[in-house]
Amino acid sequence: MSFRALSLLVALAAPLLAMPPIRYTVRFPAPQTQTFEVEAVFSVEGVDEATLMMAVWTPGSYLLREYSGKVESLSVSSGQPVEKIAKNRWRIATQGASEVRVVYRLYAREMSVRTNWVEKDFAILIGAGTFLTLVDPSTDRPVKTEHHVQLEPPSSWPRSASGMRSGDAPHSFVAQDFDELVDSPILAGDLAVYPYEVDGKPHELVNLGEGGVFDGARAAADSQTLTRAQVDFWGGAPYPRYSMLNAITESGGGLEHKNSALLMSKRFATSTRKDYVRWLKLFSHEFFHAWNGKRLRPAELGPFDYEHENYTTGLWVVEGLTSYYESVLLARAGLIDEATFLEQLSEDIENLQGTPGREVDTAAAASFDAWVKLYRRDEGSPNRSVSYYVKGAVVGMLLDAEIRSATNGKSSLDDVLRAAFARYAGETGYTGAQFRGLVSETAGIDLAPWLERALDGTSELDYSIFLTWFGLRFTPPKAEGDEPAAWLGANTAVREGRLFITEVRRGTPAFGAGLNVDDEIVGINGFRVAPSALDDRLAHYRPGDKLEILISRREKLETIAITATAKPSESWKLEVDPAAPEMTTARRAAWLQ
Repeated sequence: MSFRALSLLVALAAPLLAMPPIRYTVRFPAPQTQTFEVEAVFSVEGVDEATLMMAVWTPGSYLLREYSGKVESLSVSSGQPVEKIAKNRWRIATQGASEVRVVYRLYAREMSVRTNWVEKDFAILIGAGTFLTLVDPSTDRPVKTEHHVQLEPPSSWPRSASGMRSGDAPHSFVAQDFDELVDSPILAGDLAVYPYEVDGKPHELVNLGEGGVFDGARAAADSQTLTRAQVDFWGGAPYPRYSMLNAITESGGGLEHKNSALLMSKRFATSTRKDYVRWLKLFSHEFFHAWNGKRLRPAELGPFDYEHENYTTGLWVVEGLTSYYESVLLARAGLIDEATFLEQLSEDIENLQGTPGREVDTAAAASFDAWVKLYRRDEGSPNRSVSYYVKGAVVGMLLDAEIRSATNGKSSLDDVLRAAFARYAGETGYTGAQFRGLVSETAGIDLAPWLERALDGTSELDYSIFLTWFGLRFTPPKAEGDEPAAWLGANTAVREGRLFITEVRRGTPAFGAGLNVDDEIVGINGFRVAPSALDDRLAHYRPGDKLEILISRREKLETIAITATAKPSESWKLEVDPAAPEMTTARRAAWLQ
């Protein structure tokens, strides 16, 4: 491009770059219909045409969700013609106007942390799926300007909350740019707000839908304890303020944002210890992302391209190590004991070791393929893929022990993350090579071959140093009092009074014999099997027995021959090794303090 052409392009773009804030008014004229309206005002002075765009995915959830499919009735109220030019883009002929006013309606009925939901009692709004923005013609990306949001909620919705800073009017928010707007979900309704301060910064737990059941006061007190533990871990809070938005909607999941996170919880999450620990883990995980993922990130994850996939092999760090530390920091905060902590690690190990896909998929490849695998799971996924959450957590656990062992306890994975944050948090992020190099630098030995095997290969992970360093073992399998029953290895469910196969994992007798998902099991060896009696019937057979399984496959009866085996008895449950040296007690204490 010539200097003259570049100068002309910059001149054309200048009015947009220097324009006033984009202003949005969000209205809910009929929330019971699960729709809402957005009016957006864009400054277009000095340009002949303006292009609007909507994100097709939201950061932290790696799937093209095509939010523009929920848009209806888009028009320009100021009268200029508008043309749809792509699935998520519109072009407006400005006709010399200084601003254009666009109005559109959105359908909002998908209950998740990455999509919009509106009903008569509340709204959950996701920036990527709600707000159109203006495209800068010089970059073909969203313009750099403030985005102001004004909600006009029903009178029965007294409060609204977001990670954005509050505006001058009630229910108003200000984002410094489109990135912050997309990164800031909004709750509106009858909210219970619990403010607290840590590291001199304001924090709040915002609960939607407590319903007199969810114990907000208890959750807020423990949230403050956990917040303090994580801030202490990293050495400071990197945000101006933080909002943990907890939508108690009988759904699940969480999604991290730079100054907030959105959780979806069940009403009785505080009623039992097991459920409450699960909720605390979710809080711990999403809050840890305020550092790891939102500010310390792989170089590929920023600046975001909101219209295409953003590929990286580094999600084992972003999600995997976060999954490991979610439990570590619960223990360090004193919110779970050592036994519960070991139970959490055991679940990850068992999940990984029970996934045949670990033999064909690597942690690095799973990260790169998140767009087509993790968020598009089906009944065959366990056989062809591995979760970078799960394998990343187990790799983190083992890597922590490797570093501690190599340095005789002087350094740990904690030091890797803190050093990485000091060096790479910011605009550029880190490359995979830089992060791996920092691991070896912290350990004082070359861990590149170890990392290559763990992250780029499919060989089984070695638990020996981890177990030895911390004085742990896998619980020995209990001796069977009776002969083991026959085992097929197919997961089943009863639907409409019939017994169907729902999953068949590689390496099981069912997989080798050719039993398929959605086969209906009718009988075994010539005798009908009641839908609720499969385990009882298999108890009459032994490993090695040859069975004739009568199935109905798309209503056609056929017989599948299968040789039963014993159910694998290998245990992945961690426990303290009673034979471990006394020094390992101090090592475990250092791990969790």
